[in-house]
Amino acid sequence: MPGPPAAGTPAAPVDFAAYCQDLFGTLARSDQRRWGEVYVRGLLDVPGRKTPARISEQVLGRRAVQQIQQFVNQSPWPCGPVRRRLAGQLDQAFATEAWCVDEVVFAKNGDRSVGVARQYAPSLERTVNCQLALATSLVGRHGGVPVSWRLLLPQRWDRDEDLRRQAHLPDGERSRPRWRYVLEAVDEMLEEWCLEPLPVLADWRGEGDVAPLLRGLEARGLAYLVEVSPTVAVTLPRPCAGSPQGSGTLLELAVHAAQHRGRTPIAWQDRATARMRQSQVLSMPALLQSEAQPAGAAGRPAESRPAQRPRHLVTDWPYGRPAPRAYWLTNLPARNLTDVLPLAQLRALSGHSLSRMQRDFGLADFEGRSFRGWHHHVTLASVALGFDALCSPYRSQPTAPKSMSPRPGTP
Repeated sequence: MPGPPAAGTPAAPVDFAAYCQDLFGTLARSDQRRWGEVYVRGLLDVPGRKTPARISEQVLGRRAVQQIQQFVNQSPWPCGPVRRRLAGQLDQAFATEAWCVDEVVFAKNGDRSVGVARQYAPSLERTVNCQLALATSLVGRHGGVPVSWRLLLPQRWDRDEDLRRQAHLPDGERSRPRWRYVLEAVDEMLEEWCLEPLPVLADWRGEGDVAPLLRGLEARGLAYLVEVSPTVAVTLPRPCAGSPQGSGTLLELAVHAAQHRGRTPIAWQDRATARMRQSQVLSMPALLQSEAQPAGAAGRPAESRPAQRPRHLVTDWPYGRPAPRAYWLTNLPARNLTDVLPLAQLRALSGHSLSRMQRDFGLADFEGRSFRGWHHHVTLASVALGFDALCSPYRSQPTAPKSMSPRPGTP
C-alpha cells in the first residue's frame, strides 16, 4: 500500500467545489461565485482554446457567452482576496522555498487591449506587439504557481486618454519602472497577505540598472538571488596598494576573483532532471558602480549605503569554460554556496509552470480589452493551475520538466 503523503503536501485529495468555495467565498454575490467555479472548471477541462462559448457549452451544456463575459470583463469583484486565499492554500500545502518573479509575454494583434504596444520583451530578446506582465510565484519542489500579477504599462498608455478610457484603466495606473512593480507585489505579499518572507528570485539580465531593485529588497529585509548581465558596471578592487578603485564589469570582477581567490567545486542535483551535476562556484563582494560615491575630503571612498547583509557576486563557472555561464547578485550567506545553484533552478520550475498555463490552462486565450478583465482572467488561470498543483500528489508523478534552454547568446 502507498504510504502517507510526503511532508508539505495536502493531507487528502482536494475537492474542487470546496476549493472554489474557499477561494471565491469573499465574492459578494452568489452568481459571481458560481461563474467563478464554471470558468475555472472550463480552464481545467476544455481542450484547446478556452473561449466563453466553449467553456459554457462543455461545463454547462449550453451557451452562456454573455454571462461569462460579464463575469470576467465587467463584474467588479476584487482579485486581491482571491489571490490571497490561493497563496494561503498553497503555502499551507507545500514547502515553498522562494518567491520567483517572471516576465510573461502576451502576444497580441492590434493596439486596443490594455497595455498593448510594440515593445521589447527581455525574456524573448526581441521586440513584439504584446502585453508584458510580471508574475510572482510561490515556488518549490511542487513547481510554481503565480499568485501576484502586475501588468506593465508602456508610456504611451499614460498619454492617450482615449486608450485609457476604452480599457477602463484606473486613474492611478501609470507606467513605472519594472523594479517598482516587483516591490509592489512583494509588499502585497508581506503586508496584506502576511506570508512568511522567502528569498526573491528574478532575472534582471535585460535591465540596465539593478540597484533600485536590490536596495528595495534589502530595505524590506528580504534575501534575494537576482541573475544579471556580465556587463553590469561595478567597482573593481585596487590592483595594487595605493592605486584608486576603478570601474569595470561583472565579467572583469569574476576574472579578477578567479585569479586571486580561486573557484569552489561543487556537486549538486539538477532539480529539472534529478541528475547530479558538477560545476565551480565563485563568490566575492560586489559594489555596483551606480552606488559608488565620490571620495570624501580626506580622499577616502564614501560609504554607498547603510549596513546590510553583504552583497556578493556569485557565478556558475563550468569546468573548461573561459568565462562563467551565469552571474547572480545575492545577499545570501557566502558560506552556503552549494545552495545557490539549486535555488537558482527554481526559476526553471516556475517558468515551466507558466508555460503550462499558456498551453493547458488558457492563460493566453483572453480576448477582452479591459484592465479589470485582464486581471480577472490571469487570477482565474492561477486558480486553475493551483488546483492542478494541489491534486498532483495523488496522480502518478509527471515527467520532470526539461532544463530551461539558454537564451540566445548565452554561453
